[in-house]
This record gives sequence, structure tokens and C-alpha cells, in this order.
Amino acid sequence: MENNSSQVVSDKIPFWRDVRVLRVLFQILFLIGIALLAGFLYSNMLRGLSKQNLELDLRFLGNEAGFEISEGIIDYTPEDTYLKAFWVGVVNTLVVSIIGIVLATGLGLFFGIARLSSNWLIRTIAAIYVECFRNTPLLLQILFWYTLTHAFPLVRESITFFESIFISNRGLYLPSLDPAPGFGTWLGFLSVGFIVAVVLYILRWRTLQKLGMPGFRAKWALPTFLVIAVLGTIVSNPFTLDIPVLQGFNYQGGLSFSPEFSALLIGLAVYTGAFIAEVVRSGIQAVVKGQREAARAVGLKEAHVLRLIVLPQAIPIIVPPLTSQYLNLAKNSSLAIAIGFPDLFQIGRTMISQTEQSIPIFAMIMVSYLIMSLTTSFLMNWYNRRITRIGRSS
Repeated sequence: MENNSSQVVSDKIPFWRDVRVLRVLFQILFLIGIALLAGFLYSNMLRGLSKQNLELDLRFLGNEAGFEISEGIIDYTPEDTYLKAFWVGVVNTLVVSIIGIVLATGLGLFFGIARLSSNWLIRTIAAIYVECFRNTPLLLQILFWYTLTHAFPLVRESITFFESIFISNRGLYLPSLDPAPGFGTWLGFLSVGFIVAVVLYILRWRTLQKLGMPGFRAKWALPTFLVIAVLGTIVSNPFTLDIPVLQGFNYQGGLSFSPEFSALLIGLAVYTGAFIAEVVRSGIQAVVKGQREAARAVGLKEAHVLRLIVLPQAIPIIVPPLTSQYLNLAKNSSLAIAIGFPDLFQIGRTMISQTEQSIPIFAMIMVSYLIMSLTTSFLMNWYNRRITRIGRSS
């Protein structure tokens, strides 16, 4: 027994030779090295700022900004603080990015499917769109659309549609719907319609599961919700129509889109839509051809084959590269500085020129873009996991 115990003790690996211990030790040393490097860079930055009589703090954000911002959803005046001016830039970037993502997705889905059409003309037009806009610089496209918006007539010679839509070199002006006293009643109708629609959706979903049949789950839910919403609109009259009116040198009222906003939005949507079209095309082609042939063999029409068979299998393939395109669109919005649209980067540059606080402002800009990107990635990854789990369970 004594010989066996001594043999076990002698066979035990010393900690300085244990791979598991060394692995943890090297990771700790690596983190210490990163921390020392970060501390060295930070202290070096502080010494450089002190030589220029600058301090690293954010107290300047509470000072009066003193500069104009040409447009923004948030009410802003030059008397407001730098922090509010920065927030205006964040919101402007978010608005352009969100609307651009929606438009680019629609364009990409349409032209991606069109590229696989059996019709030669449709297929060729889609290919020309993709190749032209995907292979030219985005900055050049934004400048092209911006130049094109200034080719429209003057305000008093605006292009008019239905006496309520006006297009001029100062932008696009549309009627807007403003809340009326019956808006609260209308929201009540919508709430009831939503609850009823959810119940009908769940009932049809369970019925289709029991029968083991594919089908449109919102077949009864969607029409019911729309009927209740329309009925509520007729009963409560929740909106008033605000039509733009020419007053002085420009139109007042309604909904307006400046040439800068329009050019940036069109450029981002058209450019990103060309890349999304290729993502959609490749995702559809990745679906096994036997799936389509089997669907046609049971008598499904081509539209049903695409909607019920091909796209549900292609979406999990499409989502990961689609996420990258969404992130690129949000980051490419910083090119707005070329046409003077007051986005996050443009307003940040103005703040730097006035306060000389370049490091904290650039850090705020980077953190803002980082939060947008991480939020987009989180939502798309959640959606990808969800559709993948549903596909496996079915």
C-alpha cells in the first residue's frame, strides 16, 4: 500500500507543468499586459492634452451650443446645449438608417427575386440595376442624387400632384395627418382589433397544426383587424389633413423632406438594395431544387412555391449576410457630411470645431455607432435563432 501511494504522488504533474494551470496563467498575463498598455496610452494622451492646455472632461456638454441645425425631428435652437445638439444628430442618423433599411430591404427582395425570373426582360433589368449600383462608389451616388434634386424647378414653379404634393429644388412636400380629438377613441378601436386578431391568429395556427397543412396564419386575423381599424376611423375621425401651403419663400405645413435628406436616403437605399438583392438571390439558389420540384408536383402555383417553400428555407441563409448590409448602411450614413445633412458625424465635427474637445466627442460618436450596430446585430441574431428554431421544430 505504501508503494502504491508513493507512486501516485510521484506521478502527479507539478503545477508549473500542468497545461490547465498554464493556460489560465497565460490569459491572466495577457489581460495584465492589455491593462498596462491601455494605461500607458491613456497617460500619454493626458500628457499630450496638457501640453495643448486642454482637459479631458464632458462639462462642455452643458454649455450653450450656439450653432444652427438645418433640420431634425427634435425641436432645437442655438440656445440649447451641446448635448441636445448631439442628440439631434443621433436621432437624424437613426431616422435615415431605419427608413433606409426598410427601403433597401424592399428593393433587395424585389430585385433579388427578379434576377431569377424566367422573363428575360425582368431578369436583365434586375441585373443592370444590381451591377450598376453595386459597382459604383456610394459617395458618388449620393452626390449624383443630391445634384439631381437641385435640378428641380424653383419653389414658385414646383411640380404639383393633386394640389397637395409639391416637388422643388428645396425638397419634397407631402400632406401629413395630424391627431384630432377623436384620436384616443381610434386607439381604442385599434386595441380591440389587435386583441381579436391575435385570438383568430392563434386559433388558425392551432387548426393548421392539427391538420398538418401549410397556410397563411393571418388569413382571418389580418382582414378582421383592418375592418375594425377602418370602422374606428369612420366613427372617430382621428386625423386632420395638413396640406402644405406656399407662404413667402417656401411651403409651410405638411411633411417635408429636404434635398439633403432625400439624396442621402435614396443613395443609401439604392446602393445597399443592390447588395441585398445578391444576398436574396444566393439564398434562394441555395435551396435544394428538389424542394421546388416536389412543390410543383403537388400542384402548388409558382407564387405559393416561393412563399411557402423556398423563402422559409432561404431566410435562415439570408439573415446573417443581411445583418452585415444593415450595419454597413448605418455606418455609411456618415457620408452625409459630403452634402451637409446634419447627421451624427456632421454635428460632431461642428462641436469639435467650437470646443476643441476632439477626443471625447469622437469617443461619443464611436460609442453611438457601436450601440446602433450592437443593437442591430442583437435583433437580427435573435430573429435568426427564432426562425431557425421554428424551422427545426416543424
